[in-house]
Formats: sequence, C-alpha cells, structure tokens
Amino acid sequence: MSEVVISIENLSKTYQLGAIGTGTFYGDLKRWWARQRGLPDPYQKIGEKNHHNKIGETIWALRDINFTVSRGQAVGIVGRNGAGKSTLLKILSQVTAPTKGVVKAKGRIASLLEVGTGFHSELTGRENIFLNGAIMGMSRAEVRRKFDEIVDFSGVEKFIDTPVKRYSSGMYVRLAFAVAAHLEPEILVVGEVLAGGDAEFQKKCLGKMDDVAHKEGRTVLFVSHNMSTVAQLCNWGIFLRDGQVANIGDIETIIQAYTQVVTENNQTEVFFLPREDSVVSFTRFSMQGSSGETKRVFSSGEEFYFVIDYEVKEPLLRDYFSLLISRADGLVVLKAAEDDYGRKVPEGKKPGRYQVKIRFPGNVLNEGVYKFRVAFGKRRGVFHEDRHGFSFEIEDWNDYTNSSFGKRNGVLLFPLDWSEEKVGEYSPQHAASE
Repeated sequence: MSEVVISIENLSKTYQLGAIGTGTFYGDLKRWWARQRGLPDPYQKIGEKNHHNKIGETIWALRDINFTVSRGQAVGIVGRNGAGKSTLLKILSQVTAPTKGVVKAKGRIASLLEVGTGFHSELTGRENIFLNGAIMGMSRAEVRRKFDEIVDFSGVEKFIDTPVKRYSSGMYVRLAFAVAAHLEPEILVVGEVLAGGDAEFQKKCLGKMDDVAHKEGRTVLFVSHNMSTVAQLCNWGIFLRDGQVANIGDIETIIQAYTQVVTENNQTEVFFLPREDSVVSFTRFSMQGSSGETKRVFSSGEEFYFVIDYEVKEPLLRDYFSLLISRADGLVVLKAAEDDYGRKVPEGKKPGRYQVKIRFPGNVLNEGVYKFRVAFGKRRGVFHEDRHGFSFEIEDWNDYTNSSFGKRNGVLLFPLDWSEEKVGEYSPQHAASE
C-alpha cells in the first residue's frame, strides 16, 4: 500500500461577513458609535458598499472535508468558482488556518497559489530564491546546487538581480514556479496562477509537474478549469461543490461528474449589458435549430446556428467575427474567422443594431458537450468584444453514429468519401516476390 503523505480529517473553514476592522481601537469605536446613531460609516471609501447589515453572518468556504493523498499521486482538484478550491490549497500551504478539523502532511510543501505568494517585492530574484529555500528548511548550499537549474527553467536570467517588484506578472509566475518545482519538495501545490503564463511556458510547467509526480515519485496537487490539462497530468481527482467533496476517484470519473454539473443549467441564451468603453457591444448570444427555435441540444445530424446580437456606436472599418468551439474539458475543436479562405468581409459598418448568424452543418460534431466563444475585432487580435457563450450538447443520432463496428469515438463525425477499384488479379507468385 502506498504511503499516505496528506491526510485531511473533518476540515472546515468559515469566514465572517461584514465590515473589516479599521486597525485601531479608536477607529472601531468611532465606527460602532456612528452605526448606533444610524449615521454613515466614517471610514467607508468612495464607491464601497456598506456591509454593516451582514455583520454576524458567516459563510462556509469548506465543510467536513475528508480525504487522503498517497506519495507519487498527481491529484486534480476541480470545481466551479467559489467551490472552495483555493481555500483548500491555502490551508494545505499553511497560508490560512482551518476553523476546525485536522490537516496532516508528511514532508516539505512548496506552493504556487497566486502571483506574488512567497516572494518579497523589494528583494531581487536571486535573493528570493534563497529566501524560499530557507523557508522550506534548505541550507544555502542545497539551494546553490539548484540555482542554475532554477534560473535556466524560468528564463529570467537577464533580470535575476533586479528587484521582483519590477517583474511583469508573467516573469513572476515563471520564477515562482521554477523555485517551487526545483527545490525538491515532497508535495507540490499549484493553483490557477499558471493560467497567467504563455502557452509555451504552461506546457513546460506541465512537463515538469509530470516528471515530479510520475518519475520522481513526489506528490502534486493541481487546480485548473482546463479539464484536458487536468486529464493529461493527473490520475486521481477531487470534485468540490459548494465547499464540500462531491466526488473522489479516478480522474476520468471526476471530469465526467464536473462536466455534468457545468451543463445542468440548460441555458439557451445569454444577455449582456452594453459596454460604455467599447464602440461595439454584444447584447445577446443564442443558438437556434434549422426551423428557428431557440435551444441548446441538437442531434448529431442536425444543422444549427450561433446567433449574435450586437450594437455599433461608431463607424467601423474591416472588423470581423471569430468563433471558437471547445469541448467541455477545454480541448479546442475549432477556431473560425469571418474572413477565412479569402471570404470578403464588409469594409464599412455604420452605427446601429445588428444580428449575425453563423451556420454550423450537421454530421460534423460527434455527441458530447461543447462550449463556444465569440470575438469581434481586427486580424491582429485587437478585439472590441470577446465573450464566452454557454454550453450546448450534441446527441447521438443512431443512423450515422452507430454502426456494426460499435459507437464512434472522437470529436469529429463528418463522412469521408470512399472509393475502391480492382487493380489486378491475385497471383501467389506475385505475392511471394513482394
């Protein structure tokens, strides 16, 4: 049996809602006295909401969490925003304390939770590497042996003696991950901060985490909304829902359970408020069947339409739409643009309200759950608008997707052209000579 390195027993975390203390006894007393007389909060900032009516209320970020993690496991923690994922990682990393329950960990823990965590902004990159090593209980000699490897992986060698307060967020993430992964912790905890890095560095980080877990036998806890990334790295999963464990098991089961919850709302359209800071504003996304009815579930052989309503405030020149379709686990299926294959896009658009329909033919997508995203802008990625839509579903259509070979696998379904002709007679001598 594998050695248990993390044990969570009846873990709960609660937060109290309402106003935060002013920092001084006199300030708190002054605020209390104003509240007793029905006067405004003297310390309330401009534009800040008054939360006095919520004083005394509490919210459970986590409630009765129980699980264990063995050495060498790569565990994916998934769930919607607000499910408690970040709170769980903060407790494991000893950034915050639980309200109740027991957390036991065996070995050193290195964490990468958010940009800036564990770094001192006034120190240089070099000094922060040694500082993190000291925090983890490593000697200066041990850190020095790993120093060149950390700097090389991060790609910030040119700026290693610059205070990190002058780093961009991408440079911060690069160096922080390199430090966390290379100082040989027994447990590596990685939050959603990796989403801020570029695609090449994300791939590099995933490769390193894979080595840490599967080659070096250490433990990785990874939080992400990208299910294809989670499936690639992790072999075990925890699904959090409303601060509680909804499911624990192999990663395929967990992703399937999470995807099912994401698509429970049966949304068929989404509305947006017009943006004041843009000359173009999306106002509504919907999906329609071939007869014009609004829906989100289509058979695999059925054509359907993405419908985008939008407003234009000022005249536009040579702007175009783009559509991205991805599977529910995050795998990108298709990215298409209005000017693909030399198609001419109207060069002028006057102020007004418009509606565009994008036809998607039948017999292209296999059964499954998908998401879409629409952008409007210029060819070089400068967009006036860029919005996520909602989930839609393709159902199995027996006439096409089932055959004598069984159910079709994969994302695409469209039929291929097949041709066959006889090119000669069978000859045993000819076969032998080949």
